[in-house]
Amino acid sequence: MKVKEEVTNIVNKLKTERDELKLKMHLATKDAKVEFEAAEKKWQQLKAQASDINSNVVETSNELLSDARIIGEELKETYKRITKRLKK
Repeated sequence: MKVKEEVTNIVNKLKTERDELKLKMHLATKDAKVEFEAAEKKWQQLKAQASDINSNVVETSNELLSDARIIGEELKETYKRITKRLKK
């Protein structure tokens, strides 16, 4: 899979999870809301990196792609934790 496609897929999947969580946040505990707010900062960082990769503003390097993957995985795990809290 090409780098741009991979980053786009990561962002699209996380956007769907994020959007679903945003709809449910009114039911969330304070802890879940705080965790979601922290995740929002990472989300903005991932979107900026994905934009840079997709627009060729920066030379796509393995390090940049690796950073995007790491942030994506962190967000994925954070969204899972928040979802579990909402189901309790």
